[in-house]
Amino acid sequence: MKSAVIVFPGSNCDRDLAVALEAVSGSKPVMLWHRETELPDGIDLIAVPGGFSYGDYLRSGAMAARSPVMRAVAEAAARGVFVLGICNGFQVLTETGLLPGALMRNAGIHFVCRDVRLTVENSQSAFTSRYVAGEDIRVPVAHHDGNYVADAATLDRLEGEGRVAFRYGEPVNGSARNIAGILNEAGNVLGMMPHPERVIEAAQGGTDGRRLFEGLAEGLMATA
Repeated sequence: MKSAVIVFPGSNCDRDLAVALEAVSGSKPVMLWHRETELPDGIDLIAVPGGFSYGDYLRSGAMAARSPVMRAVAEAAARGVFVLGICNGFQVLTETGLLPGALMRNAGIHFVCRDVRLTVENSQSAFTSRYVAGEDIRVPVAHHDGNYVADAATLDRLEGEGRVAFRYGEPVNGSARNIAGILNEAGNVLGMMPHPERVIEAAQGGTDGRRLFEGLAEGLMATA
């Protein structure tokens, strides 16, 4: 599996994400600076990490979405390349238009940093194939702008098409219908606020995030 991790000014989870990808695939990801205009040949997966790209000026992810590299990411996603956006990466994907809705300030205006319970809603995607639908897992969150919002028609469409990948098992940030992660229509783009890359080894206090990366690596290697 050949992967790339996009790095913006203010990214702070890019190395964590690269470590997780290398741990399950055995292949070191390419670290791709935001000013690049092209992706390396043969990329299977593009990962957009958490952090505070551009200091979260304007809106979280708004400036990063207009970085030169994101045009290449959008074009790759349209060709079927897999894209994973975590936390700030989810915000960037919504601002880019690769995913619907927006991530707004948390209800209560508080930064939330703790382990949360997630329910796996869709286990049929490449990202969630190692989970069981309805399974509860624990994954940490760390965000100030994770409140997912969308109009009622969009929310109904996401639910009806099985595009809600993860749902909070408890109120966390005010997200509509407790949505924690969503897929695009084609199923090759996932955005989620929780950080699976922070729970891939027992030494981190849990391994529930590892299966996301294992499922991705297994699926992409099988189709290579």
